[in-house]
Amino acid sequence: MAWNYGDILDGVGEIDGARPALIHGDRTLTWADFTRRTNNLARRFLNRGAQAGDKVAFYLRNCPAYSEMLGACFKARLTHVNVNYRYVDEELHYILDNSDSRIVVYGAEFADHVAALRERLPDVWLWIEVTEGEATPRAEFAVSYEELAEIGDGAPLNIERSGDDMLFLYTGGTTGMPKGVMWAHDDLWHAGAAGATPATDMVPPADLDEHCRNVAANPGGVLVPCCPQMHGTGLLTTIAGLAMGGTVVTLTHPSFDPAELWEAVERHKVNSMAIVGDAFAKPMLRELDQNPDKYDISSVMSIVSSGVMWSPEVKQGLLRHNRNMVLTDSFGASEAVGFGRSDTTADGTTEVAKFQIGEHCKVFTEDFREIEPGSDEAGFVARSGAIPRGYYKDEEKTAKTFPVINGVRYSMPGDYCKVAADGTLLLLGRGSVCINTAGEKVYPEEVEEVLKTFPGVTDALVVGVPDEKWGQMVTGVVQPEPGATLDEAELQAHVRGHLAGYKTPKRILFKDSLGRASNGKADYKGITAFAKETLGVA
Repeated sequence: MAWNYGDILDGVGEIDGARPALIHGDRTLTWADFTRRTNNLARRFLNRGAQAGDKVAFYLRNCPAYSEMLGACFKARLTHVNVNYRYVDEELHYILDNSDSRIVVYGAEFADHVAALRERLPDVWLWIEVTEGEATPRAEFAVSYEELAEIGDGAPLNIERSGDDMLFLYTGGTTGMPKGVMWAHDDLWHAGAAGATPATDMVPPADLDEHCRNVAANPGGVLVPCCPQMHGTGLLTTIAGLAMGGTVVTLTHPSFDPAELWEAVERHKVNSMAIVGDAFAKPMLRELDQNPDKYDISSVMSIVSSGVMWSPEVKQGLLRHNRNMVLTDSFGASEAVGFGRSDTTADGTTEVAKFQIGEHCKVFTEDFREIEPGSDEAGFVARSGAIPRGYYKDEEKTAKTFPVINGVRYSMPGDYCKVAADGTLLLLGRGSVCINTAGEKVYPEEVEEVLKTFPGVTDALVVGVPDEKWGQMVTGVVQPEPGATLDEAELQAHVRGHLAGYKTPKRILFKDSLGRASNGKADYKGITAFAKETLGVA
């Protein structure tokens, strides 16, 4: 059968309406609430003229509205578009315009940004404001989210859906501009990201009836997406929890608060959580070490990190507080999931960056020759089977990232690996110069172009330097014009005025020549070495 998450949520929603579906602080929405409200939202969108495939932009922090809007989009056959709430106005405009969004749901805290952009986005015909505890939006042009969700009888829509219905996941592009990865529902399900079961070694159900029987017998647990739901890790974790009839707990603080997390774990008996590397894991461990008897975390069975690997020392520290947990590095990307996984338990650990290769995965050289295990040759990992349809409105990049090799279509995002004799993968890093800072992707070209617009700058390169807190620290190296005197703080303020704060270099260094080749190609390796030496980083 072709799987559709609207159908899945319809089926799962009938199993046990009294179970909690969403928890946010002191607010709990049962599965009956979730079903009623998502049906109301979906029906209101269709009654207002929304058509199958219309794009809906989510400009929200983690909150119940994010999960409910996902459900409503799935049920109404509308396409989710994630918006990074850290973006500044120009970046926001690009996402909303590039995605062809017709509906935008946004948090009230972002109303000023929305108001500044609205006239430049004439194709958006519905602005929905989420105001916690209030039914009246701040903006006169917006409608109230709560009104849309609460008014109606909550009856199911009873419409025919398709496995080809889409979900967009915007991710950074190698040119610096985000690209919309197009996931069809059926592909996402079979990829194992949100409902199929490669990660748990279970046999996926044959049809929706079997899935619902499985959920009734063994409903999904209580999970926390610690990372933002607008990123792939948080989004797919949320979808998986809902598809399994579980409970999604979201944290209320605008920035990650480990004390709030562990309090929520104890209060709601959380079973699993998703994080992004040491930027989350280190403060989680620090809170436990500083308060060893304060929290009961015995309910936690698994913590999964995706996007950034986390250090063995931190894993072992967490296991000291709960020896029953399985700590997992999940190797995937917005363009594919299931490349590999690495599990750590109290009984043993896996070498850092070493993964059990996923089903349907191979490693190829740049000329598409398959790497022989144990050959010590490096190549790019690729996955066939259930993969995205491509990038929205970018055929050239789609052809590059999703090549056809020997008649088989693959997803090859650019992760560089070696294949051991036993078939395990040793991850060497992204073949491009993408910087991963606290789980956020930063593509150097975008920051470089902004730096080069500052008066007195001849050239600029941006690299990632190892950092304990951030994983990688965004570092700029600028070549001044002859005789020019540049100030680091002024350059940082310039970048911050044009790009999201996390893209702003933590340090900016100066160098008389950046050593570009005659063809203009940047020497990122040499610049990285210069930055590490200058900053005293090993």
